[in-house]
Amino acid sequence: MKPKISKSLWQVIGLGTLAGMRTLSAPVVATHILSHHPSKKLEKSPLRFMQSTTVAAVLKVLSVTELIADKLPSTPNRIEPAGVAGRCLSGALAGASIYKAVGGKALTGALVGGTAAIAATYGSYYLRKSIVKANHISDPVIGAAEDALVIGAGIGLSKLV
Repeated sequence: MKPKISKSLWQVIGLGTLAGMRTLSAPVVATHILSHHPSKKLEKSPLRFMQSTTVAAVLKVLSVTELIADKLPSTPNRIEPAGVAGRCLSGALAGASIYKAVGGKALTGALVGGTAAIAATYGSYYLRKSIVKANHISDPVIGAAEDALVIGAGIGLSKLV
């Protein structure tokens, strides 16, 4: 069954943006959508694991650990090369899966999701730093607000189906 994802371009841009803010958020939302609305287009694809309820559950648990780890002082900045690469891959995976599921080209979805993730990585990093500096609010407090934004936006994106 083909998911009724009505706004796949905007959804993938949104997923890429979420990946830029929290690495696992995009695959969590994509697996949630695809495990509830499986697509025949993914059945014989290497991306078929994105429809698994088990994968969706494991990613949800792992994403909670990411929310906690983000607040630790030992956590490197998201704009370190490994962080940018991870977020780009996360957005690309989510984007490729959604595009493929609706009959589009996985490469297009990967490029859109990955590009949005890179832009959001830098944008959210500098926005967070400027909010902390301008308002003299503790970075973990702003990080918690960012978490709430990511969770809310993820819920909203999952309802575009």
